[in-house]
Amino acid sequence: MLIRSGDMVEVRTGNSKGTRAKVLQVLPEKDGRRRIVVEGVNRVYRHIRRSQKNPQGGRLSKEMPIDASNVLVVCTACGKPAKLGAKVTSDGGKVRVCRKCGADLGTLKRARAGKTARA
Repeated sequence: MLIRSGDMVEVRTGNSKGTRAKVLQVLPEKDGRRRIVVEGVNRVYRHIRRSQKNPQGGRLSKEMPIDASNVLVVCTACGKPAKLGAKVTSDGGKVRVCRKCGADLGTLKRARAGKTARA
């Protein structure tokens, strides 16, 4: 998956459509579904029972995962939501690139020492 924690994303579907927020966590793929936790998106309440540790009880609000296909990464260069692609560099490494403007958005795989890029 090309989305990393710390990326700015824009939600494209659901109740939080249009929201730009930071990715808090990228969850491992399970049953073919790629899921991410985005700050302030898909919030739910967890009801907490009264106990000695928490004598009042109450409701705890937390973010739940959403499908990675429902977000687009916001490009740091052009500032627009765009799909990501991977590009092989001249030294044999891989970088993430913006599909709209072609800007470099960080490394995916570092080049190995002694390797050269394919022609």
